[in-house]
Amino acid sequence: MSGLRVLEIGHFVAAPFCTRLLADLGADVIKIEPPGGDPVRQWGEMVDGRSLWWSMHGRNKRTITLNLKSDEGRAIVHKLAEECDVVVENFRPGQLAKMGLGPDELRRSNPRLIFAHISGYGQTGPGRDRAAFGVIGEAVGGLRYLTNHPPGTTDLPPVRVGISIGDSIAGLYAAFGVMAALWQRDRTGGDGEARTLDIALTESVFSMMEGMLPEYGKLGKIKQPTGGGIATAAPSNAYAAKDGTWVLIAANSEPLFAKLATLIGRSEWIGKPGFDGNAARVKNVAEIDAAISAWTRQHDGAELLTILSEADIPNCKAYDSADCATDEQYLARGMVREVQDPHLGTMLHAGIVPHVVESPGEVRWAGPDVGAYNDEVLGDLLGFTPAEVEGLRERGVL
Repeated sequence: MSGLRVLEIGHFVAAPFCTRLLADLGADVIKIEPPGGDPVRQWGEMVDGRSLWWSMHGRNKRTITLNLKSDEGRAIVHKLAEECDVVVENFRPGQLAKMGLGPDELRRSNPRLIFAHISGYGQTGPGRDRAAFGVIGEAVGGLRYLTNHPPGTTDLPPVRVGISIGDSIAGLYAAFGVMAALWQRDRTGGDGEARTLDIALTESVFSMMEGMLPEYGKLGKIKQPTGGGIATAAPSNAYAAKDGTWVLIAANSEPLFAKLATLIGRSEWIGKPGFDGNAARVKNVAEIDAAISAWTRQHDGAELLTILSEADIPNCKAYDSADCATDEQYLARGMVREVQDPHLGTMLHAGIVPHVVESPGEVRWAGPDVGAYNDEVLGDLLGFTPAEVEGLRERGVL
């Protein structure tokens, strides 16, 4: 994506995640932050006051500071938009337009500009002005209900995924939408209708819910949490080993189930009514899982993984961060990379997805300091002199 320039007017997770994906593939992303920096710079574990998360979250971007409450700051946004192909933002709906920075205003001098809005509920509808973060998107999208344990098994609250998955899914959809809009623009030479993308956190999560809505609409069935399993395939669950290791086993095809049944000493299940075919096994999943669990608890985790792998049954330990960092497959494909951060030293970053065989992406730099590219962007791109940039600093614009 070298040659594509993206202006990010984003904060926290969703819009920055979208632009990080684009930056990883070579786009020139200019990220606007308030003078104090994006609030996410204060999230997660810190070393010497610097967020380890930010090192990856802000990578490959050129960060500049602008006070968007100032006339001069907004005027600079207009100048930047003239030089960009795409704007990605995740303010509350209508907030940028109130500042004169909406699509209509920024397109006056750049009608080819693609504009991607990411918000909680979307830019229209009765819920557009409701406050939302990723967790709200997960709840309204139906995910938080499904990540709970089965009904009646616990009075604990529904389990959170553990990361800002709602924000990231919305950011991923936004990046996909940007690519589709660029393809359409290139086909028409820029003469077609301008493309404005409206990505809602709630809708992004909702669209991932597989058969939940069709099953309700046709059968009135409300999909229920299934804990470590899944309602459409059996056996497929996490099972405890003797040493407490959790091992995922997926043996829901006929050949795999036959192999597993033989391994655990239940070969009589093979071809037997109630166990023959995935649909039948789903109905008897409690009995099947109990028998598998009784078998897995006889073996330590490492031994269990060896037995299952030798039988060519899909299996894996439930990875923690240390497992991910040392996984030979991740290492071989560059999905765990050492990146030099000028302040934090050698950092481990996740690699770049998708892996482009002919032209693999690269981490060009780690998340930069607040305003690290003020002089470069304003000077080289917009033609401000050093004295003019210094004047902007003195007036509180940067």
